Amino acid sequence: MLPWNDRAGRLSVLKLIVFLGVLAPGLYIAAQAATGTLGSKPITSAIHQSGDWAVRLLLVSLLVTPLRFIADWPKLIIVRRMVGVAAAVYAVAHLLFYVVEQAFDLQKVASEIILRFYLTIGFVGVLGLVVLAATSTDAMIRRLGSTAWNRLHLLTYPIAFIAIWHFFLQTKIDVSQPVLMLGFFVWLMGFRVMRTWGVAVRPLQLAGLAIISGVATALLEALWYATMTGVMASRILYANLDVAFGLRPALWVVLAGLGLALVGLVRSRREAPRARRAAVATR
Repeated sequence: MLPWNDRAGRLSVLKLIVFLGVLAPGLYIAAQAATGTLGSKPITSAIHQSGDWAVRLLLVSLLVTPLRFIADWPKLIIVRRMVGVAAAVYAVAHLLFYVVEQAFDLQKVASEIILRFYLTIGFVGVLGLVVLAATSTDAMIRRLGSTAWNRLHLLTYPIAFIAIWHFFLQTKIDVSQPVLMLGFFVWLMGFRVMRTWGVAVRPLQLAGLAIISGVATALLEALWYATMTGVMASRILYANLDVAFGLRPALWVVLAGLGLALVGLVRSRREAPRARRAAVATR
């Protein structure tokens, strides 16, 4: 079956768009390599770009279920597997580029993975994604059973955290991107907690989650800088209030969360007339 077809073998516009979307970063890296625009250290640039996209796509795969619920978009579930597998592919590419950088010296690669903690957890993350991708097929779902399969794929959350941790540790100075990914992960975990505890997922609650996630992101960023660089946490917190040099990750998290709350509000406004008509028809 072609990746852009649905289960009936028909073209799915949604799957085609998502397929082109997950393919685009790889094509962009390849185009940079072909045109010599990957920078003075092309392999290092390819390592970083492929790793960044692995984390981004992993979080997008986790976003599918919340967005499907908030937007009342059931068909969105058909692209979750594709995005998750794409995240695994970019993670494997990330590792392979590192092997190339080490001149295919597998013994050195293995020793570096064992001796350097950030490489160790990165390798664990790659292995986890490969396992999840390998068990994402319909045949494996039938073999494992839905209960065991769902339990196994709950590992996506700790794997995402490991990937973000690796992102932090391998970033030397500016951790804006890892902080942004962490903020989105906080929102995703908050949404899951809300659903698990039976909290109503309405626009107001989603707006509250956006603000809480943003505050948590700012606090975690300040804690990171204070712990790893000695910069006063208060200076980092105050930086979130100064937009002269652009929006900080915490503010992007708030805006993204409020955007999802707006999606929920539009959905509820559209459903209200239908619900009233249904009530009238019932009476």
